[in-house]
Parts: sequence; C-alpha cells; structure tokens
Amino acid sequence: MKILVADDEKNIRMVLRNELVAEGVEITETDSGQKALDLVEKDEYDIVLLDLNMPGLGGIEVLKRMKKLDVSAEVIILTADATVTSAVQAMKLGAYDYLTKPFKLEELMPLIEKAVEKKKLRSENLLLKSQLRRDAENQQFIAKSPVMLQLLETVRKIAFTDFPVLIAGDSGTGKELIARLVHRESPRSEGPFVAINCGAIPENMIESELFGYEKGAFTGAQAKKPGLLEISHTGTLFLDEIGDMPPPLQVKLLRVIETGSFFRLGGTRELKVNVRIVSATNKDLKAEIEKGSFRHDLFYRVSTLTITIPPLSERREDIPLLIEHCIRTMPGFRNKKFSSKALRVLSEYAWPGNVRELRNVVQRAMLLSHSDVIDVTELPQDLDRGRGPKGTRLEDLERNHILKVLKESGGQRGKAAEVLGIDPKTLYRKLQSYGVNE
Repeated sequence: MKILVADDEKNIRMVLRNELVAEGVEITETDSGQKALDLVEKDEYDIVLLDLNMPGLGGIEVLKRMKKLDVSAEVIILTADATVTSAVQAMKLGAYDYLTKPFKLEELMPLIEKAVEKKKLRSENLLLKSQLRRDAENQQFIAKSPVMLQLLETVRKIAFTDFPVLIAGDSGTGKELIARLVHRESPRSEGPFVAINCGAIPENMIESELFGYEKGAFTGAQAKKPGLLEISHTGTLFLDEIGDMPPPLQVKLLRVIETGSFFRLGGTRELKVNVRIVSATNKDLKAEIEKGSFRHDLFYRVSTLTITIPPLSERREDIPLLIEHCIRTMPGFRNKKFSSKALRVLSEYAWPGNVRELRNVVQRAMLLSHSDVIDVTELPQDLDRGRGPKGTRLEDLERNHILKVLKESGGQRGKAAEVLGIDPKTLYRKLQSYGVNE
C-alpha cells in the first residue's frame, strides 16, 4: 500500500510515518498542498492523508485540483477544527472520509482499509467496463455485402418482436453473433443473455443445466441449483445447435415455450419464467423431422421467425473488412497488414469453415509473421491451391481441401475440425456426404 501524507505539522507526519511503516505501508511525506499536487501528478498512490488547514494551498483547493486531474487515490481528510460545512464540502469533492485531530491509529487504520477496498472495487469496475467494451467490439457483425446488409436490417426488425427466432447457417458463419444482436436490439436488452450449446453438453447433463435441480434430485445434488431458464428470466436464452437436443428434452422445451412454466429436476413446485428463445442450427431441421430425430411441433414453435446466414463464400465482399476487424481486435499486432497478393488469395479461397476458419488463418499468420507486411508465402499453402482453376465447382474445392486436411491430421477428425475451424459434427456430416466411412 502506498500512502501520501500531506500535513504541515512535522510531529503528525513523524507519528504517522512510524506507525504506518510498522504496518508495512510505503509512506511519502510532504508539508504543503502544492507539493502534494506535484507528487500525485508524478506517482500513483492508494491513499492521500490530507490536512485541511495548510498554509498556502489548503486541503479544499488541493481536493478541487485533484478532481480535475482525475487522481485515482482515495483521500482521507485530517483536520484539527472540522466543521459540518468543511466536512460536507470535502465529501462533495470526493474525499472518502475525515478524522478530527487528535486521533488514534485504531481509528485511522480501519478507514484506510475501507478506502483501499473502495479504490480496488472502482479499479475492478473500470477493468470490467473496459473488458465489456472490448467484448462488444469483438461481437460486432462485420458486413458490407448487400446480402448481409439486408439480413442485418431484417434482424433489427425481428428483434423488436418477442417471438422465438431460429438462426440457420453453416458452422462458423456467426450464428451466436446474430443471436446477441437480436438480444441487444430488443426490449429485453437490459436482461441477461444466456447461451448453451445443446451439442456440446452430454445428454445426461443438459436437462439439469437447462431446468436446474433440487437438493437430492440425483447422486451428487447436494444443494439446489437454478437452471439456465431461471437465470435468463426477463432476457434471452440462446439454444445453439438445437438440432442436437435429445428428443425427451424437446418435449419439455416445447412445454416451456407454450406455457412459460417448468419444474426443476426433483422439484414439485411449478416455476414461471419470462424468456425469449433464440435457437441456432447448422442442420436441416426438416430433414431431421423426417428422420424422426426432431419434433415437428417444436420446429414450428422455435422457427416462428427464421434467419438464414449465407456462407462466407457467398459474401466475399465482407472478407477484407473481416480481416481488418481481426487485426484491430489483436492488441500488439495493429501495425501488421496483408500484401495485396495475400489479400487476393484470402478473398478467393472457398472458406469451408467460414468466418471462424478465416479468423484462425489470419491470427495464425499475424502471430507467426516476422514482418509488418504478411505475404502469400506466410499463408497456409493449401489456401492458394484451394482457389482452383477457373470453372472448378466450389463444392469440389471444399471437398478436396477437407479431405487433404483430414489426411494431414492422420485421419483424426477432431484435429482436422480444429484446423478447419469447424464443428466436429459439421465435419462428420460433410464426410458422410462424401461417402467417407470410419
């Protein structure tokens, strides 16, 4: 802890130094208000112990100037003749508290500890706000292609209704970003946005995650736990990859959408919830209905409003913008750029993994490049080959690229999916369509 003591009484400064140093505090002393201002401008302090009545620049004037300088230290006023007026004025100017001389150390130390805690909370709040700003920047949906600008306009219109929304599109196209945009533009924007990936959680756990459970509902349930439905009350619940939701759970979800009520696992009390359901899928849900793996009545409920995001290969005008955005969101790499040839290769590639694969390739190139200008030689070789000769079908380019990556990954689908920047289930479906078996 760093404390600045500003007091014209030498004895006070000496006593405070001896007592506070014994408490492990780093002390700086000064006998004037002007010197105190000079010190807080040059250095960072946790606490300023400021005498109200110093010759020259008094404590109130020091406080006023510290406020203009936006000094982060908390100020505790020390005064021999505190009046209600001076105390109120000091507090209005941002002082944490004041002590009347003479005072005891046992009075001062608790004040210092509380003031430091307040400073810490304020710093954490600023850090959180900064993080939220960065997150908001990362969650922007970057587009200038006509098809995407029209889609974004549709999203904003849909957002103001309260109907369920289904977002369809290949893996990596930005379905969650669209879901977040629906939430931000809706009347529910002040409420929570809660996301769950239905395909990433084991079947035996997803029900307890969504609905919560009561104490003793199953082995290991030592206390009751609210589910994501309760947590998203008054906000938006985003069900990513809803096509992977187990059929028994689909029945329960349908009831929630129709009645707004549900039971926790092991519970007997019906709970009410006010939540908007936004879902996403990279599957053809109508085909899943025909196979019997997705309920037709749930499909009609979740797809009241449907948005389909086109793959990146159908909106190539967005690629340069996406690359610029990726560079902006990587601190320390903002001086880097891609050569015109590299940009041409990136713009002409098929991108089977869509925006996610593009982001992975751009970030990798920026991290591994030794110069500020990234040339085509620093891109993965298959990107250049992946453009193919004129007249080659996009589907063939995608198939060849996926099979090549799978071969280079030793047949390990998980590793190949990671390299491609796509979901393993998406890779599995594509391989099935190519006739590639186990």
